[in-house]
Amino acid sequence: SDLQIQTFPRRSIMKKAQQILTLVLSLGFIAVFAALFWILPDADESTVERRHLAKSPALSLSSVADGSFMSGFEKYMLDQFPLRDGFRTLKAAANAKVFMQKDNNGLYSVGEHLSKLDFPTDFDSVNRAAQRFRYVYDAYLKSPGVKTYLSVIPDKNVFIASLNGYPDKDYKALVERLRNGFPEAKYIDISGLLSADDFYYTDSHWRQERILKVADEIADKLGAERIGQCEKHDAGVSFYGVYYGQAALPHAPERFFYLDNAVIRGLKVYNAETSSDIPVYDLSAAAGRDPYEMFLGGARSIIRITNLNAAKEGRLIVFRDSFGSSIAPLLTAGYSEITLVDIRYISPSSLGKLIDFTKADDALFLYSASVINNSETIK
Repeated sequence: SDLQIQTFPRRSIMKKAQQILTLVLSLGFIAVFAALFWILPDADESTVERRHLAKSPALSLSSVADGSFMSGFEKYMLDQFPLRDGFRTLKAAANAKVFMQKDNNGLYSVGEHLSKLDFPTDFDSVNRAAQRFRYVYDAYLKSPGVKTYLSVIPDKNVFIASLNGYPDKDYKALVERLRNGFPEAKYIDISGLLSADDFYYTDSHWRQERILKVADEIADKLGAERIGQCEKHDAGVSFYGVYYGQAALPHAPERFFYLDNAVIRGLKVYNAETSSDIPVYDLSAAAGRDPYEMFLGGARSIIRITNLNAAKEGRLIVFRDSFGSSIAPLLTAGYSEITLVDIRYISPSSLGKLIDFTKADDALFLYSASVINNSETIK
């Protein structure tokens, strides 16, 4: 009994000491990170996520009253929190290894491949894409009698999602709905020519060195000359795709290749946005934030490619998304001029002022399934 009387106070003291230590450590942790938050300069962007980070919102009576200040400040704190990338990696690793979650913020992995969930099939979005394509056709292609074609690029999910227990949109149903909504265009099916390994492991885009077969198929269906044999060159950089930063998990880099031959070396490329000539392959961009921008300068509203050595006159207009940047050089052998148009960045109603459609021979609508399923990006 005397021993019990002596033991209880000791346990009580130890418990209080543990509580005090926990409180001190917690307060110290908060104090250190609060100090770092205010001392460290704000970052402009996240290189791994490839996006601009939130800035501190302006404080005013109206912003406090309508709640915009607090919501903006919350985003600001989340984006500018010290050691943010490290905590993102810790969270992603815990979700995957401890809690056994199959995806992390919509991203999942199958073998070496990272991809982003994109489901269900949004038929309203597909209908909208068909409506915008028909607008372009009726406004610019129908009257001159331009031969019009359509092709939908199956994204990486088509090959790895459902086979590994992940939900995905119905690619075949999506294509059928788009074709029915845009019957004026002759469809070119390229889905059987692709597999998951034709896409980058950590990115959504296809590898240029793996799509020569796709370019040849499209050229054949257009009745144009094939690009012929090409040399594969290493861009000399380690490629990390957009999913690498979003997943926040370690992943080995990939080698980054591009194709070249005498036809491609003789091309002239004009960027209508900047009214300047640009290279087919900008190797300095390959070492930048988004290496895929090496191909024809990346996302641009209007790009004009001239083949001065073409065997005959021929003009092709390609309405495209970012996938079109890497395949366009592989379609140039059969045309003296190819104009790339991205109607995600320019309104179709403005095209008549910038492009002479009466001189066009062929038109190709070439879009990835993910853009068709999320067509709000199309103007």
